[in-house]
Amino acid sequence: MTRIAAVHGVLAPHRHAQQEITDMVAGQCLGAGGDRRALDRLHRGTRVRWRHTALPLDRYGELKDFGAVNDAFLTHALELGAEAVSGALDAAGLSARDVDLLLFTSVTGIAVPSVDARLVGRLGMRPDVRRLPLFGLGCVAGAAGVARLHDYLQGWPEHIAVLLSVELCSLTFQRDDASPANLIATALFGDGAAAAVACGTRRHTAAGAGPTVVASRSRLYPDTERLLGWDITASGFRVVLDPALPEVVRKNLGDDVDAFLSDHGLTRKDVTAWVSHPGGPKVLDAVAEALDLPDDALDVSRRSLAEVGNLSSASVLHVLRDTLAEGRRPPAGTPGLLLAMGPGFCTELVLLRW
Repeated sequence: MTRIAAVHGVLAPHRHAQQEITDMVAGQCLGAGGDRRALDRLHRGTRVRWRHTALPLDRYGELKDFGAVNDAFLTHALELGAEAVSGALDAAGLSARDVDLLLFTSVTGIAVPSVDARLVGRLGMRPDVRRLPLFGLGCVAGAAGVARLHDYLQGWPEHIAVLLSVELCSLTFQRDDASPANLIATALFGDGAAAAVACGTRRHTAAGAGPTVVASRSRLYPDTERLLGWDITASGFRVVLDPALPEVVRKNLGDDVDAFLSDHGLTRKDVTAWVSHPGGPKVLDAVAEALDLPDDALDVSRRSLAEVGNLSSASVLHVLRDTLAEGRRPPAGTPGLLLAMGPGFCTELVLLRW
């Protein structure tokens, strides 16, 4: 089985109380004198208290087109990405030259050469390192990325693989857009990155005692393409966010989890920790209801949402890191389930053993 040796999360440099961001959005989207009652209600309802952004709030009005936005993405993605990978490797007791595969995911900017390619020399990785940039998975990519590391290490059990997620959601902000979807997105999403280091069964590290990955399962739901995603426009990424999304989770997740666990001789009652992507309060409520979880089962996810917002694909890795923190680690040898949802609409389930 694949061993997760370390997980390291970082946040963008500018920290703001939710009310500061609400005020900025009101000025940019509603204009002077605009009725902001619905905006205030939506922002309060997310239960998000703080978020981090790549730029100071007064800089977002200066980004005139998608080119300027994407240039900012590349600059800050490289900074946060390098910090996340270096931190994870240090925690695992490894160097950059130990890495055999670097998998990079983001859904908030694009670059060719990709961000992973630009980080290889900067971090001092070997020139023969394998790279796999992924785009389009969105929030599910943190869990799917862990699953793909496991798939790779089944074939290369002597290797070290690293997953890097960088999401600068603030750079997708659409000015002059007062649609409910855009206002909800401005209430939920923050900027951050995370990296996970995984080792094959024939490769051991001096440090790091994370869980093993036992198996994974992907589930794509038909006719749900317009539930979540981006419309690509001249001004950049315009959010697609259907209010029916929590109901799809509520309708499908329980059966999917039960079938996956059953294939490994387990039930929900055997799971000692639920590492869930904190998509938003309604999504977390739907997950809890679909799985009939105890009231405190998703506390780590809810705390992450409150403190930093939804970091898209990086969020579930931050929740995994926090679950592994001292005082929260589940009992050794017990099963855990890491899960996330994203555009498609889809779910990724990863069975862990602590």
